[in-house]
Amino acid sequence: MNLGHVARLEAFGKRSLVTHAIMALSFAGAITAGLFVEGQLGLVSFVALLNFTAGVWIAQSIHSLGHGSAGGDYNGILNEIVDLTDTTATEHRGLDTGRLARLFTLIAAVTAVSLLTSAQVLEGTLFSIAVVAVGSVALVTAIVGFLIALGTSYDESMERWTAEIDRQEAPRGELADNRK
Repeated sequence: MNLGHVARLEAFGKRSLVTHAIMALSFAGAITAGLFVEGQLGLVSFVALLNFTAGVWIAQSIHSLGHGSAGGDYNGILNEIVDLTDTTATEHRGLDTGRLARLFTLIAAVTAVSLLTSAQVLEGTLFSIAVVAVGSVALVTAIVGFLIALGTSYDESMERWTAEIDRQEAPRGELADNRK
């Protein structure tokens, strides 16, 4: 059995790109169904596609958290698309605020569009449920994004401290030899 096409998805960034494409398509489908398809079909399609998008989003967030804790080099979907990762940088300082800011901006945009469309499509109790559901997904995604950024920062800090301790514990002769 030839699985060459599956081998293309071995890299985390490629899998993430595919997952984000699926989320974008299902989210666009939810918004389109909610705004342009009349009746129960539009309502059910909107809710189903929005729920599917939310489920994939949470799964991707958890998948990213696992990848981040395993020491992966993935820096976010925007860097994967544009391929702007700086391979010459050897040291980062502090929390990855750029990645966290992009994530929070994306969460805010998707949440706003979801809630505005829900307000147009749903009413009464269904709208209240949608607000709680969309808010819950946004909160879980924000928490996971923060944990990824914090974990990356912690790992980099530990690497710096380990290198500093090794440097201080090295005998003076080895240190002079390493400087040459």
